[in-house]
Amino acid sequence: MKLTLDSSTFNDLQAKFTAEIVTRIKIKLQEAGIEPDRLEDLTAGIALSIAGVIDDLAEIEADGVEVHPYLTFRTDDETLVHWGENAYTYEQVYGAMRKLFHRSP
Repeated sequence: MKLTLDSSTFNDLQAKFTAEIVTRIKIKLQEAGIEPDRLEDLTAGIALSIAGVIDDLAEIEADGVEVHPYLTFRTDDETLVHWGENAYTYEQVYGAMRKLFHRSP
């Protein structure tokens, strides 16, 4: 497997990945019967929490072992695309939330 630095492709894929996470959180909260007036805040809170873990902003330790995720995307059977540093899904949650909850008519 080849690891390729491609910030443009990574950014596009990360935005799609983050939007999908936010969408799935919203759907699961709706299925759980969360009231519409609480849905946006709860979706954002959960999405930001997950994004912090993906971006390595949250300290993760299990049995004395520190865990540091590093996000990559597979673009074909032989290529992984990365950004060159930690992901920034946390920042992209806001754009995904805007698109999901504040669409123009």
